[in-house]
Amino acid sequence: MDFKELGLISPILKALAAQGYDQPTPIQRQAIPPALKGRDVLGCAQTGTGKTCAFATPILQRLNADVVVGPRYIRALVLTPTRELALQIQECFAAYGRNLPLRSTVIFGGVGQQPQVDRLKKGVDILVATPGRLLDLQGQGLLDLSRVEIFVLDEADRMLDMGFIHDVRRVLKLLPEKKQTLFFSATMPPEVMELVDALLHDPAKVEVDPVSSPVEVIDQKVCFVDKGNKSKLLAWLVDTLGVKNALVFTRTKHGANKVAADLNKAGISAAAIHGNKSQTARQQALSDFKAGRVKCLVATDIAARGIDIEELSHVFNYNLPEVPETYVHRIGRTGRAGHGGTAFSFCDFAEKEYLKGIEKLIGRSIPVLGGHPWPMQVFEVAKDARGRTVNAEDAEARAAAKERRRARDAANKAAAEEKKRQKAAAQAAQAAAPAPAPKKKREPRWKKAEGPGVLDAVLPERSTGPEREEYHDFYRPDPLSSDHIMDATARLLAPRKAPAKPEPVKGEEGQSRSHRRKKKKKGGESAAPESQTQKKVRQAQPAKAAPAPKAQSKRRHDRGHGPRGGRPVMPMKSGAVKDSTEQPSLMKPYYIEHD
Repeated sequence: MDFKELGLISPILKALAAQGYDQPTPIQRQAIPPALKGRDVLGCAQTGTGKTCAFATPILQRLNADVVVGPRYIRALVLTPTRELALQIQECFAAYGRNLPLRSTVIFGGVGQQPQVDRLKKGVDILVATPGRLLDLQGQGLLDLSRVEIFVLDEADRMLDMGFIHDVRRVLKLLPEKKQTLFFSATMPPEVMELVDALLHDPAKVEVDPVSSPVEVIDQKVCFVDKGNKSKLLAWLVDTLGVKNALVFTRTKHGANKVAADLNKAGISAAAIHGNKSQTARQQALSDFKAGRVKCLVATDIAARGIDIEELSHVFNYNLPEVPETYVHRIGRTGRAGHGGTAFSFCDFAEKEYLKGIEKLIGRSIPVLGGHPWPMQVFEVAKDARGRTVNAEDAEARAAAKERRRARDAANKAAAEEKKRQKAAAQAAQAAAPAPAPKKKREPRWKKAEGPGVLDAVLPERSTGPEREEYHDFYRPDPLSSDHIMDATARLLAPRKAPAKPEPVKGEEGQSRSHRRKKKKKGGESAAPESQTQKKVRQAQPAKAAPAPKAQSKRRHDRGHGPRGGRPVMPMKSGAVKDSTEQPSLMKPYYIEHD
């Protein structure tokens, strides 16, 4: 049977042929036909059997058959436990759908979200994601899962092991109730089966090999060696066997860093990959390993699932895992797609219990590799003062973590003290420096001005004659004060030419004001002599309209209004008519007449 008999369309067949796929694997033969019909699929198969192709090709074909008119939206969601697996699945979608007008992208944590958000805004049909970043972006309102048609949960048991099962349940609440679900897992523990019963509806069950059985083509060996000699044995095996590339698994992050450093010291290129590494560093290490620039990739169990490395020759279990199923996932990185591979496991005396669990799970004994230069010589388990068994790897990792924390605290303390010292030195230098000279007070503008000023042009008596010196000795005004400005403005706006002599205005008794003045002078009253300025102002005063009757004028004065259509009329004493320039002002020196 070939892929064409499974019902795949021509563009996908061409893409598979370009990838070198000739014959489908058992999981692909059993999962692709029901998935193309829209049924839910429960796939249980060991790692490395082609599960990604088993769900990617049906998704591409179904979405391509139903073209969406308008903006793209998320129609298929693939949820994976690790960032590396998410990247790998996205690469598979891009390769298998290279001849289709579908768009896919991947989102995961550990890197900036903006480039991922930009790709989502452009519109995607297929989204591959890790649970954390998916829920984060959904909480920000940056993606919509309400129209998902196909949902894939890959490595479900690994989701459970990594504590993502609650996040998976939260994601399921965001999806529509009516959808196709493809569920894949290497093992089926009870917790996963509960999720299967709640999520799948009449699924097509696909089970290729017995649960948790290792790939038969892998050559497995166990090496009994003391803990302190494991790094030496690893370097010796890599050189002796002519290892092309190898994946080395450790239990702790500290152990991964230590093993990678030991290999580099022995002249073997190595890089570490684990959870404490940044996403950029992890991707770079994995890229260098796939490209052959690094011979050994040392990893924790974060890389035990889903990392597809073509023609990986060897896997080394530097530390045996406590969970037997993890051993199967580790060695499954080699022997993929039917290729051969070799797996070496190092076992010290404290790890013999783990070895028994692994052999019980796989149903057979693992052959022992003898004749290496560092056979086991320690046949007792380390215990603490209370008689409890001590795991040397964990104790070493905890001690290293404490040492790093102490070093970090010491560095922070030193930095704080240095900052305090610099601050004290700066304060002392500031105190010892001479006091700055007081700023010179800025002189008023009227002192700096040369030649006649604005007020000199308005009031010629300031600039000529003996009055100028007497005036400056008596009063030095501020030309910018409000009184000076208003008085000067009134003079500038006053008409220069004398108009016709105004008509005499009748008073309250029907007599003109001029008549009353004449009568007053005739009666013997002496009038004050009139200055030149007052004479000019009086001659320039325009004629005014007759005021309203007394009662009406008084009422309007009380309200602060003048005659209709005119300016407010201020009450004034009987006598000569005065303009604004002759009202009482703070500028009295301007109007002083010097005899």
